[in-house]
Amino acid sequence: MSDKKTLRLKYKKLRENLSEESIEEMSLQIANQALHLPIWNKTYYHIFLPISAKKEVNTEYLLHILQGKDKSIVISKADFVSGEMKHFLLQENTVLKTSEYGISEPVSGIEISPEILEVVFVPLLAYDQIGHRIGYGKGFYDRFLAKCSPSTVFVGLSFFEAEPEIFFEATDVPLDFCVTPKKIVEFSK
Repeated sequence: MSDKKTLRLKYKKLRENLSEESIEEMSLQIANQALHLPIWNKTYYHIFLPISAKKEVNTEYLLHILQGKDKSIVISKADFVSGEMKHFLLQENTVLKTSEYGISEPVSGIEISPEILEVVFVPLLAYDQIGHRIGYGKGFYDRFLAKCSPSTVFVGLSFFEAEPEIFFEATDVPLDFCVTPKKIVEFSK
């Protein structure tokens, strides 16, 4: 069983070695794979906006799919003092500003409660074969996901395949699916 610190280092290094072209290509493949998820009958979708400096999955392609399907799209703003996130409806007039952490965030808008969200696309560094994920270690997403409805579907997005098993804590919230460029992995809860 791999510990989180070792895996964070491993996957940060793997991401660093990806070219901009391969990130774009794999991000598009992930968006195309996501079309096969059993989630498209929902209304409220939360999506993360990528931190390009950290070479995250470019969610712009998924964003276009959601917009094309006329879904209600929700994005977050992180408060690094409280460790919490606030969630806002993404509208045509939503003003985005890049935070000091390199995250595109809404300046203001219509706040949405996590309980309303039906699908959450989750950023991650690594995940395992039973749906546990590793983020950057600040716990923002675990606290956020814990506030969602029990019926909310959590979808991880990853350039890489699953680890066999990751050490997890009681506060870690497992994924329902993880989408990679090549396939969708479904986890049983």
